[in-house]
Amino acid sequence: MRYGVLRTAVGPRFARFEGDTAHKLDAAPWLGGKETGVNLPIDEAALMCPVAPTKIVCIGRNYAAHAKELGNEVPSEPLLFLKPPSALLDPGGTVRLPPESSRVEHEAELAVVIGTRAKNVTKEDALAHVFGYACACDVTARDLQRKDVQFTRAKGFDTFCPVGPWIETELDPSAQRIVCRVGGQTRQDGVTSRMIFDVPTVVSYVSHMMTLEPGDVILTGTPEGVGPLVAHDSLEVDIDGIGVLKLHVES
Repeated sequence: MRYGVLRTAVGPRFARFEGDTAHKLDAAPWLGGKETGVNLPIDEAALMCPVAPTKIVCIGRNYAAHAKELGNEVPSEPLLFLKPPSALLDPGGTVRLPPESSRVEHEAELAVVIGTRAKNVTKEDALAHVFGYACACDVTARDLQRKDVQFTRAKGFDTFCPVGPWIETELDPSAQRIVCRVGGQTRQDGVTSRMIFDVPTVVSYVSHMMTLEPGDVILTGTPEGVGPLVAHDSLEVDIDGIGVLKLHVES
């Protein structure tokens, strides 16, 4: 099933998407939201960010070829960092290039949305705590990442975490194709089976450090092919089984 958020006259509303129809819910679906009986046509222009996390946990260098292209070693255990929820961006939104950086890059990723509280869960039980999956882009100020060493500033600007266009609950995260297009040209083309640490491993690992709450998001890493974004670029993250997250880039 697909779940998302629509912009309505009375504010954002969670909904279950079926065909061209959105069935409105009375709460977030991972909190047990029920259908209200009110149905609306799906308008892509009205789609909003489908997640409302307390935290966004990211996995760095989770594809060997990506680690290599940046001149980094493959980590022996998941490399964690955080992006602030203020970095979230709606589908169809505009990634803003900050004046502090001269090199902003795209990183297309599979996003995992947590469904039930996860604390010290095993790898075998991890997927039972996952609500669904979405497309995401871990937008990164690469020059600031290298300058600062730690990732907070480079990863944390407003608009640097687009997620969407919706959440897909029926997806096998182990072998999905991830494609990133900039200006219509393919920049990244990978598959989740090449992750160093798969989704169950990542969810379990994170849960042993911090409690994952319903609605929290994990970005699972990016395949090789990251590259620069410039003003007026179009940006798309396309993941099999989910859909296409479409964005714009401006200064």
